[in-house]
This record gives sequence, structure tokens and C-alpha cells, in this order.
Amino acid sequence: MRASLVPFEWVKLELLPGAFNASLFEGIVEAVEERGVVLTTLAQLGNTVAQQRHMFELNRVCAADIPERGEFHTWDQYVERRIEVPSFDPEGVVVALDDHRWVGMSATSYRGGNSYAFGDMTGVLRSHRGRQLALAMKVRGMAWATADGRRTVRTVHHPANAPIIALNRRLGYTDASWPYP
Repeated sequence: MRASLVPFEWVKLELLPGAFNASLFEGIVEAVEERGVVLTTLAQLGNTVAQQRHMFELNRVCAADIPERGEFHTWDQYVERRIEVPSFDPEGVVVALDDHRWVGMSATSYRGGNSYAFGDMTGVLRSHRGRQLALAMKVRGMAWATADGRRTVRTVHHPANAPIIALNRRLGYTDASWPYP
């Protein structure tokens, strides 16, 4: 990661158990799908190397828009750090497909011995932004992550990444304080 010219503190957010109100977002997923975008999961697509490479490529492209992100992982690093780890679950990777092309993803994983979930990455190709894809994917991901009704969901962002911070606050996330990185 490149060194920041101005020191900053990560924006740490957390969604407490019961704070996600899915009823506030009824119709979002359906509206996205009515426009021809299919929302699915990596598990439903098949957690194959070919599908993982689609995830890697989309993640790489979208991560370039994260402030001060720096160089992205190589394929081997990505597999080692993101896929071949105990927290990875293909059910937690929501994918937006437009004519079978990966155009968005929102990855969530279980951490801390499954005591909390973590919003790892949400990204949408520039060509598909402004269509509520990120919101729809996050709604699907939050439903998966909080299905047991007792799990906290955490996420962290660069303070200049205002759009995703605002989106998470809309979903019910509030400021949090826990060690990071």
C-alpha cells in the first residue's frame, strides 16, 4: 500500500445484531433483477478456479478505485490470502451478472471463530454504477451474514471512500472502535 501523504484513521463500522432491517430494502433486489442483472453467489455459480478468477479480476479492477489502495495482489497471493483461508465461504460472495458477465461483487466472511462477520469487499464496475447494484448485493450479503440474528458485522474503509461509507450507514452500520489493522 502506498504511504499516505496525510495521516488518516480508518473508518471502522459495525452492524449490531438486529440493527439490519431487511424490510426497509424490500424490492431493491427485485428491481435490480427486473433490469436484467442476475444476483447470485459464488457457491451457486460453482466455486471453481474459473469462477474464482472472475472474482479476482473484478476485485482487482474495483479495488483500483479504493483511495490509496496501492498494488493489488497477484493471483497466487489472492488465493493464499482470500480464498484458501478458513473465513472464506462462497455463500458469502454475492455476484451481479449482466449477460453472464461479472459486473459486481460483495464478499462477506465469518471471522473470530464465527463470532462476527466481516464485509470484505463490495465493488461494481464503473460502467454499472448508479444502478443500486452495490445496495442490492449488500442487502443479500447482510441477509446471509445475519441469518442467525445474533451476529455482528464489521467493515473498515479509507475515510475518503465516502460512497461505500454512506451505503453502509444506510444499511444500519454505526461507528465502532476495535483494533485495525
